[in-house]
Amino acid sequence: MENQVSRREFLRGGAVAAAALGAPGLVGLAAGPALGAGGGRRAANERIGVGFIGVGKRTFELLPAFLEHPDLRVIAVCDVDTTRRVHGQGIVDKKYAESGGVGSPGGGCAAFVDHRELLAMAGLDAVVISTPDHWHAHQVLDAASARKDIYCEKPLTLTIHEATRMIESVRTHNRVFQTGSQQRSEYGGLFRRACEYIRAGRLGDVLTAHVGVGVSSRFCDLPEEDMEPGLEWDRWLGPAPERPYNAILSPRGVHGHYPKWREYREYSGGLLTDMGAHHFDIVQWALRADASGPLGVVPPAYEEAMHGARLLYKDGVEVIHGGPTGATFIGTKGMIAVDRDRISSIPESILKEPLTDEDERLPAPANHLQDWVDCIRSRERCICDVEVGARSVTACHLLNLAYWHHRPLQWDPGVWQFRGDEEANGWLDYQRRAGYELPEA
Repeated sequence: MENQVSRREFLRGGAVAAAALGAPGLVGLAAGPALGAGGGRRAANERIGVGFIGVGKRTFELLPAFLEHPDLRVIAVCDVDTTRRVHGQGIVDKKYAESGGVGSPGGGCAAFVDHRELLAMAGLDAVVISTPDHWHAHQVLDAASARKDIYCEKPLTLTIHEATRMIESVRTHNRVFQTGSQQRSEYGGLFRRACEYIRAGRLGDVLTAHVGVGVSSRFCDLPEEDMEPGLEWDRWLGPAPERPYNAILSPRGVHGHYPKWREYREYSGGLLTDMGAHHFDIVQWALRADASGPLGVVPPAYEEAMHGARLLYKDGVEVIHGGPTGATFIGTKGMIAVDRDRISSIPESILKEPLTDEDERLPAPANHLQDWVDCIRSRERCICDVEVGARSVTACHLLNLAYWHHRPLQWDPGVWQFRGDEEANGWLDYQRRAGYELPEA
């Protein structure tokens, strides 16, 4: 039955030579020309063909907005788990059948196990990547090489080296890229307002920022369990070390929770990179550090501590991992605290006094998805462009390295290297499994 499903899905996807995609490490993509492949603008009346790489809880949260958007057409899904893949395919087909539309040129939503097959599909213009973190870099690099525009969930990468490779590839192929850090464009503009007031100097000189998010990841020690039927486990692991299946990593069937692979270093930097990629992103925005970042990191005083590491920015600003949820900024004139459902200041007068016409205003798109669509058409950069996401997650990675290695580190954000520290520069990436090396840019 599995072979029959795979064959049917493959045929619906069209023009992919199965034999050419047999080896896991293959990076050559025979994709047809995408809309705007040469970097030009898309016509306003052309629907953008979108494929989803990864079908899980986050995809099911995103899909409704994509399926309702008049400028988009979801034409394919991809996942290594048969149950989730077929379920996602069914959601798309059902929605378009109810609305009188069609999915792919073949008449329905195509479904794939291998993301490279999806990328080679005719009519595909852009992809949404919502796989586990350790797969993001591979799929972003392949998508950029295939001349597809990209929406990738945060945290963007598993390592700092992957962050630099993503920027290089997206720039080389002139792709439009949106990082899924919605706090810049949604949540009632609370984060934008906080950053505008901080940039306007309403706090005076910023002294510290405190970011309240969870802790780092640990090495995986889960026991072996019986394999989930229909799961391509080797491809789920991908570049990560080989290990037996456990449902904690890839839950059985269609589920409604965020899987706990985020707790393990082989696949994620923990909640520190997961929610940290949201809140440290706001700190970077407030400090005008989107094209730079920290200059160093200091571990906590006690090796057992799971909070308390500090990022060091220019002008002596310290950003501390720990505190109330969200981001809290303290300056010489007061404090601003912001999270998804609140913003406050001490004294209250800081936020009560309106900004002036001379004060800087930050971008205010209608929503994160619309910003991506608008930029696909205009070929401009999104509010959370690839470098924004790469540098925000790098701040989180630096904190993790401080916790894992228990020593201060000096960072040069201009060259993406540790200053005079050969050992630390060996921590920028990891050894991938044979056959799953990073693709070329």
